[in-house]
Amino acid sequence: MNTKKNFSDLNYATKAMLFTHLAAMEQAGLPADKSFASLRLQGKAQQRVEAARKILARGRGISQAGKVSGLFNQLETHIIHAATQSGSPAITYKRFADHYTEKDRLQSLVRARMKMPMLMFLLSLFIAPLSALVTGSISTAAYLWRVAAPLIAVILIWQGIVFLRGYYRSNAFRDRNSGENPIDSIALKLPIFGSMNVRSNANQFYESLGLMLQAGLPMFEAVPLANQTVQNSLIREEFSKILPQLHEGKTLSQSLEKLRFLGQWHIVELVRTGESSGTIPEMLWRYCTIENEAISNFQEQVAAWVPRILYGMVAMWMAYSIFKSNAFMPNITEVL
Repeated sequence: MNTKKNFSDLNYATKAMLFTHLAAMEQAGLPADKSFASLRLQGKAQQRVEAARKILARGRGISQAGKVSGLFNQLETHIIHAATQSGSPAITYKRFADHYTEKDRLQSLVRARMKMPMLMFLLSLFIAPLSALVTGSISTAAYLWRVAAPLIAVILIWQGIVFLRGYYRSNAFRDRNSGENPIDSIALKLPIFGSMNVRSNANQFYESLGLMLQAGLPMFEAVPLANQTVQNSLIREEFSKILPQLHEGKTLSQSLEKLRFLGQWHIVELVRTGESSGTIPEMLWRYCTIENEAISNFQEQVAAWVPRILYGMVAMWMAYSIFKSNAFMPNITEVL
């Protein structure tokens, strides 16, 4: 039988559509089989929906159906299973829907703002050597090569980045005893981005922990599962210290106080308030709501500045290419 590890991850837009639909159907009181019967996803994702329907028809639970069909990842499976065991998963679905909707919005924003710099770059490939072609300094074949060579180089570099990024993500959780990952260490030392990397990874832990506690998982089960969602190995190792301290009888707030990569310090006070009032999930979500907004604002600023930097780089490259071609230099032979 296939398991989730055989499936590629669904994109953010599809995930948002999936959980928005499930949340609406759950709030309307429809059973899981009826909910999936009316679910329509784009492309090959619909095949996973049909597979989930068949699994549900055999009497399996919705979490298991989503996992085996490839609709849910491991974290989603655990949380949805706990939510269905303790009552309605409507709130859990809504949390996931909001999370992936925001992820999709930011991704779409970056892509939209990158279109013009990329168009400018493509135009520059044709324009920069054009003057040399017109003056006869280069042949048509040389012109075409000057256009194609930078484009091929950029495509190869981009594919290399995509491969390394995918390889890193696929191996991020594979070996927890392999020691410090040098890439993770460098990521934490980057100016500006390093501190935001810490906040983002820590926020992922608190968000996952809040979801699982709200769904009804006990703290001792929820903490290690939430720790698995932390991508940076150094931060994941730091958060792995929480569970042993909980077993020693310490509270969650006391366990968080000793962490290096805590995120924002006020999380300790919020958790302490939640412990005294019995509202830890709500306090975690209050923290995550503020952090998600801050992280989103940071990513929007990056999305705004990256195109400007690319504009400048392309403009300088065009100027360099034009002057290098000597298109505006007088023909010394004709003058003599």
